[in-house]
Amino acid sequence: MNMLITGANRGLGFEIAAEALERGHAVIAGVRNPYAQDERLAALASKYDNRIALAALDVTDEEGLTELAARLKHEGKTLGAIVNNAAILAARNTPIEALDMDDVIRSFDINLFGPMRVAKHFLPLLTEPDAALINISSEAGSITHAYPGDYPYAITKTALNMFSRQLLAYVKDRGIQVLSVHPGWMKTDMGGENAPTDPRASAKGILDLIERKAIPVSRFNFVDYRGQEMPI
Repeated sequence: MNMLITGANRGLGFEIAAEALERGHAVIAGVRNPYAQDERLAALASKYDNRIALAALDVTDEEGLTELAARLKHEGKTLGAIVNNAAILAARNTPIEALDMDDVIRSFDINLFGPMRVAKHFLPLLTEPDAALINISSEAGSITHAYPGDYPYAITKTALNMFSRQLLAYVKDRGIQVLSVHPGWMKTDMGGENAPTDPRASAKGILDLIERKAIPVSRFNFVDYRGQEMPI
């Protein structure tokens, strides 16, 4: 399976790439700057040089996405999975009275419009059998468990869940699986050192969902990394 992963240079994105390569898949690792020195990505590239390709991929750059999709099509590439992982967490714990709306705008551009742009340009390449499109969401996007604070992040993830449902309705006749996945509170730059979940464990669960080793049962296709239904 060929997998396109956004934000693949760190955190969960890196672990999904590493786990996919270990399982024998090929990975297009989307990073904003593929020429930057990154020891962990370099090590992956050295170990799996014939199955990993670094690609310049900024989810806010529609022209760049257009060019990358056209190049992959020209090369005859197909995809079996797209993982929309790239995201930001801005204005953490900021009360509404102090919220900078520029943080909200930037969060929508990356966390929601980014996955929409990726789907727009790469969905035509998602033609391998039992293909999957995974939008990395969050429990913060659950309306049921809404809480004050993290406004840009939470609202964009709620909207991402809606986009997943719309996209599923669009591709259901093609046999493509579309899921919004809460990856757990993880030990990453975003989650912090006190988080209880190892990002590699989350990556393993997400790969099981992509490979359909775990079959989630969810009315709204919003699940955690183990495939358990999340409250919408």
